[in-house]
Amino acid sequence: QVQLVESGGGLVQPGGSLRLSCAASGSIFRIRAMGWYRQPPGKQRELVATISSGGSTNYADSAKGRFTTSRDNAKNTVYLQMNGLKPEDTAVYYCNADITPRGYYLSSSYWGQGTQVTVSS
Repeated sequence: QVQLVESGGGLVQPGGSLRLSCAASGSIFRIRAMGWYRQPPGKQRELVATISSGGSTNYADSAKGRFTTSRDNAKNTVYLQMNGLKPEDTAVYYCNADITPRGYYLSSSYWGQGTQVTVSS
């Protein structure tokens, strides 16, 4: 059984930094793209950043220049370094990964449980 577990959320003041981590575990054959999404209070879930297995990245306009995503393929882990945080970054952040479990031919999209990030003074 495959699961994603996030960590690193919390309360931070405006202008501060946080680093989120998301580790995939279980019977995994291959992980393709990994990424981060967020859901602000009362709003729909939105893309923050994605990273391919080769390291190519894509960012939402709101994240460009402030957030950096990276991954450690040996550890099946993806990271989101968030700098210059703003109150509007407050949201539940979700990890997502395109994973092919061992014994399966097709991949599926897996989600973490979410971690709360609150930016407030």
